[in-house]
Amino acid sequence: MQSESQRYPIGQYSPPATIEREERDAWIAELERLPANLRAAVAGLNEEQLDTRYRPGGWTVRQVVHHLADGHLNSYTRFRLALTEDIPVIKPFDETAWAELPDAKSGPIEPSLKLLDGLHERWVLMFRGLSDADFKRTYRHPDRSAPVILDSTLGYFAWHCCHHVAQIAALRRRKGW
Repeated sequence: MQSESQRYPIGQYSPPATIEREERDAWIAELERLPANLRAAVAGLNEEQLDTRYRPGGWTVRQVVHHLADGHLNSYTRFRLALTEDIPVIKPFDETAWAELPDAKSGPIEPSLKLLDGLHERWVLMFRGLSDADFKRTYRHPDRSAPVILDSTLGYFAWHCCHHVAQIAALRRRKGW
């Protein structure tokens, strides 16, 4: 039986009741560190190791890397829509189906690592230029009843960075890589 600690090595995301500038700044710094942290987590892994699932029933390391690029690119777009439109309705994507596409299932990870390098550089530049009021803007997810606030989305994606890097690091420790 799979352990909850393998699925959520840093615990599940739990948004704080209130979000202040200091919290946002820490989350932005986490997003800024993701490309380097992810590169360090996958450094030296061979093809067989990249195709190892981080937990039973979970994705392979390769799929996790591609998932980070896919998910963060989608979130970046959602932020930009929320900042330029009045409560836009976003298009969700089926992350499980995307992880099964040939590029995510067997493609090299370097293109996704490069994408994350540039994407996170842009994302951080955008975040650092936003006002407190900008982080209160919202978008609508079709599967949720209430609008999604950018503040909580930022916190979730900072957690998302740590969550997936921790999954890879935990797998490496368990396997002695």
